[in-house]
Formats: sequence, structure tokens, C-alpha cells
Amino acid sequence: MTPISLTVITRNAEAHIERCLKSVPFASDILVLDCGSDDRTRSIAEKCGARVVIEEWRGFGPQKRRAAELAKYDWVLNLDADEALSPESQAEVLTLLAGTLTAEAYAFPRLSFHMGRWIRHGGWYPDRQTRLFDRRRANWSDAQIHEKIVTTSVGRLQKPIHHWVFKDLSDQVATNNRYSSLGAENLAAAGRGWILFNLLTKPKVKFFETYIFKLGFLDGMPGFVIAVGAAYSVFLKWAKLWERKRLK
Repeated sequence: MTPISLTVITRNAEAHIERCLKSVPFASDILVLDCGSDDRTRSIAEKCGARVVIEEWRGFGPQKRRAAELAKYDWVLNLDADEALSPESQAEVLTLLAGTLTAEAYAFPRLSFHMGRWIRHGGWYPDRQTRLFDRRRANWSDAQIHEKIVTTSVGRLQKPIHHWVFKDLSDQVATNNRYSSLGAENLAAAGRGWILFNLLTKPKVKFFETYIFKLGFLDGMPGFVIAVGAAYSVFLKWAKLWERKRLK
């Protein structure tokens, strides 16, 4: 069987980290790269058998790449602290590792839990995430947000990663605020100019894409709240780009 390292980047993840690490009992190596937790994240991880390394924050892509560098084995499974392999996914990965790994990386569907239910529409599922990879041939991009594995060969797995995406609505709002700031920074870094048309139209397009075209309405009230939140996050991103341009 091919040995793998499990890598997780963390900061104040005590509510999730044990579930995450225990969902991969077959990992031959567990590496937690922490960037300054002041809760019990590190002690819980160590009790679960993880090696804990503390380093400064680099951004999502560079941080995950650094975790892969610290792993003992070339095949790396990366999970976010608020994720876990489902029991079905555990069995599927074990079967894969017992055979021949023909791709450079493998993608999982990801099923997220929010507002009391698993969200299956609105673009939230299957939400494929490439997480199992051979670091000799594939690795994380340099993106500060929306990082991804850069590779030329991705196999598809069928069983999902489970994702506890937000603690509550307040957490969702805070996350949207944080990610919209990073999105505005990325737009500015790419040389994108501020256009009023984008501010007026893109949030509306995002709402209809999420709620209507991607069937978010089938998730009931959570689907509606998610669509509004997605539209507001897009609005904030373009508004913050305007703010950056105005202040400069």
C-alpha cells in the first residue's frame, strides 16, 4: 500500500481538528502546520499523533505548499481543519492506495453542512476539490485565496469529503468580509480597473446563478441565504476595489 502524509494548516481550529485528523486513520504521517493558534488546536493535534510545526502565515496556497514540503511521504492528502473524509471516502481512498496510482492527483466531491442541513445545490456540490497528490509532480499554486493544485493529470473519486463550512451566519458574514478583501487585492494585483457596471451587475448575476441556475432554491431557506451572501460578497469585492483605487 502506498503510504501517505496527511497535512492540515490551522489557526484556532480546536472545534474541528480532532474530527479532521481521526478521519484519516490510515495516514502514515500527520503534519499540522499552525500559524499562531491561541486555543487548544496544537495540543489536540499532538494527542491525535500529529507533528505540529509553527510558522508564520504566508497565504493559503504558499502555506499548503509549505505543509507538503514538510510531509514525510511524496503522496500527500491535504484537508482543511473543518473537513473530514466521510466513511465512504475512507474506504475509497484505501482501495486506491492498495492499487496503482495512475494520476498525478485525485479530486473528491465535497459536501458542506450549513444551517442545519447538507447543502446539495447552488454550486456547493459536488464542488470538486483536488486534495490527494504526488508532490513530485503536482503542488499548490501561489494564490493567496482560492488556491488549487497545479497538475496535468487529475483522477476523480466518487465519495465525498464532509465540510462544516461555517459555525453560524455571523461566521459566514465574517468569512465573506475577509474573502472579499482578498478578492479585491487579487483584482488590484492583476491590474483590474474599477468599473461601476461591474459593481451594479455582478452581484445580481451571482444571485441568479446561485439561486436559480444552480438550483439553490431546492435547499430551502439556507439556499436563499447562501445566494444572498454570495451576491453580497461579490458586491463587497468590487466596492473594496473602488475603495483601494480612491484611497490611492
